[in-house]
Amino acid sequence: MSRALKSREALLGGAILSMVALIAIRFPQFVAPSNLVGTFNDTSPLILLALGEMAVILAKCIDLSVAANLALCGMVAAMMNTMGIPLPLIILAATALGAVVGMVNGLLVWKLDIPPIVVTLGTMTITRGAIFLISGGKWINDQQLSESFKDFPRSVVLGLPVMAWVAIVVALAFAVLIGRTPFGRSLFAVGGNPNAAIYTGINVGRTQALAFTLAGALAGLTGYLWIARYAVAYVDIANGFELDVVAACVIGGISIAGGAGSVAGAVLGALFLGVIKNALPVVGISPFWQMAISGSAILAAVAINARERRRAGRVILKTAESRA
Repeated sequence: MSRALKSREALLGGAILSMVALIAIRFPQFVAPSNLVGTFNDTSPLILLALGEMAVILAKCIDLSVAANLALCGMVAAMMNTMGIPLPLIILAATALGAVVGMVNGLLVWKLDIPPIVVTLGTMTITRGAIFLISGGKWINDQQLSESFKDFPRSVVLGLPVMAWVAIVVALAFAVLIGRTPFGRSLFAVGGNPNAAIYTGINVGRTQALAFTLAGALAGLTGYLWIARYAVAYVDIANGFELDVVAACVIGGISIAGGAGSVAGAVLGALFLGVIKNALPVVGISPFWQMAISGSAILAAVAINARERRRAGRVILKTAESRA
């Protein structure tokens, strides 16, 4: 029990509850069930992308193209809807397209040995340009989208919108994938020590490519959910959102150096930012402060991670000395 209370996830969960409680003292309506459901629903896209980014970071990489991938897949989904294509095919196509973009990232990192940050910065720019080319720079607005396209993620099941249920189901699936499968163990091995992973028979490049593909598929699915939720598609959708995604992972204890993290941490990191984003207008603080707050939280999280890693090293040395 004491170890659980000291864990990053427990501390972060306590911080979120404390923040909500402090806001509720001054603004009781913030903790109304409908508002809490709305906050979770608004945070669902960030949760989905953070889970995909977590897989990439665990494998000692980073993907800065997830938001651009989301925007491309969302635009394609909206355009397919205006052509009268059935919704199941639209969702499948958006997810598949996102997976292809992610796979391209992974193959470039694996086969050409290009640093992930360089690859994904390049594909981020290319993807944004592709959105402009296929759309001609035009918007697709609410009146052009069908009701069935917009209603699916907004439909309420057991008190929660479908988009929120998608985030919950994906998080549970990720918990099994990361914690109970050979692929999940490979991610930790590759991120923790790539050289040792090779000697155990793990293909480092292939594992990283699969992580990029998985992150891309989630970005594609989120692209449809985003467009359907907000009923508008344009070139700059989710511009800069990749910073929130990385921030959610780092705040949630996902080591930027790879090999350490948890699904619960990624979800809680996203919820931390989601609560901040929804609370700022309530307390009368400009939303522009969100970036400063997120940046401060990232620096604090990285500092805590670095301190914990140094502390772990000292414990190991002390144990070795005591055994000598």
